[in-house]
Amino acid sequence: MKTIGIDIGTTTISGVVLDIEKRQVLEARTVQNGSFIKTEHEWERIQDVDVILDKAEDLVKELLACCPEASAIGLTGQMHGIVYLDRNGRHVSPLYTWQDGRGNFSSDGQKPLTEQVMDKTGLFIASGYGLISHLYNLRNSLVPQEAVSLCTIGDYLGMVLTGRKHPLVHISNAASLGFFDVQKGAFRKDAMKEMGIDPSILPEVTEDFAELGRYQGIPVTAALGDNQASFLGSVGIHKNILLLNMGTGGQISALSDQYFEAPGIEARPFVKGKYLLVGASLCGGRAYAVLEHFFRSYIKAAGMEETSQYAVMAELAERGMKDADRLKVCTAFNGTRVEPRLRGSITNIGEDNFTPESLTYGVLEGMARELYDMYCLMREGTDLKAERLVASGNGLRMNPVLQKICSSMFGAELILADFKEEAACGAAVSGTMHKGIMEADTREVTEQMLPEELRNCVE
Repeated sequence: MKTIGIDIGTTTISGVVLDIEKRQVLEARTVQNGSFIKTEHEWERIQDVDVILDKAEDLVKELLACCPEASAIGLTGQMHGIVYLDRNGRHVSPLYTWQDGRGNFSSDGQKPLTEQVMDKTGLFIASGYGLISHLYNLRNSLVPQEAVSLCTIGDYLGMVLTGRKHPLVHISNAASLGFFDVQKGAFRKDAMKEMGIDPSILPEVTEDFAELGRYQGIPVTAALGDNQASFLGSVGIHKNILLLNMGTGGQISALSDQYFEAPGIEARPFVKGKYLLVGASLCGGRAYAVLEHFFRSYIKAAGMEETSQYAVMAELAERGMKDADRLKVCTAFNGTRVEPRLRGSITNIGEDNFTPESLTYGVLEGMARELYDMYCLMREGTDLKAERLVASGNGLRMNPVLQKICSSMFGAELILADFKEEAACGAAVSGTMHKGIMEADTREVTEQMLPEELRNCVE
């Protein structure tokens, strides 16, 4: 079976043709997203929907030209963010992304919206979650008059491809908007009304990978959240195999049969009634990029040619591994979901260890520790055990030292995910689910998505 998967990421848009039986990516395409809109507000992170849709549709056409016999098109994309739609199902706003900080913005001496929601409803909903962005827009008269509904960018791509006028959103994306009871599988409309949000703006929600319609005769299914798609495309449906992702941000994900939440840990809907326990670091791989910028700025100030420092940093990190007394770096440069005002720090500074080597290694160790601390919370509250790690994202793929740090810290073998386009591959797998193909053979098919080294090691 050959299926197409499309992933609308924050910085790139990817597509694959996946032969599930042969476990082979037949075609893969990745283009730069390049749709961010510059604004006068530092905290505002919005993207041009038209730019995204043009690139995504072009990818679909290219992949179909390579594989006209594709049986389905599965979709995924960046979670949490929202785009407003009119009565005809057309967008009337930019994409308010998951990185948008309007929920943490305070003015006129008022608390940020995230704190107001917590005080009034008892719900913690981080900035960047779609309904927090919507609440801010409501309070500041920024909701387009034509807007009658909203959805994620992956959902909207599905509407455009199939000509739908009303969004149908998979529960994984619905939960990412906030004000959602994951255990009950429904929005907290009572809490929304308390905050002055009219629930009529909400999209229809499905727990199935429902067929949205057809594109050139091929079924297009409801979009899966990108976190869940990445897990499905690299781990499948297997317990005690943790997925570590280090890209623009950082994430740790683990499959669980039981619902569990803790500060910084979410239980997200997955497939077949299971949960994906997820912890996210906001800075993630950007912490290493911040350090590279620091070194590059020094070179420029010293009158030397300003060039990329990643190759030098790789050597520094290798040497830093040998130091017994290292710098301790907290890499929460952008705060955390729970504490947005938190900032990073460097401790254990001594005369002998305040070196580029120790600093470089310390940043990598700090990136790993953010995820490890989240794993410890998961382990304390569930029967979860890190038997193996699957690593994804360029931040891990391209950094052997970080891989070693993670393996040592978690006490588990680390294996790189076979497919670089994990989310797109997961979307391709989800595209088969609407016909019940995986309902009958879930384990067999998803086991094929594991890295080669793990397929004979699972229960």
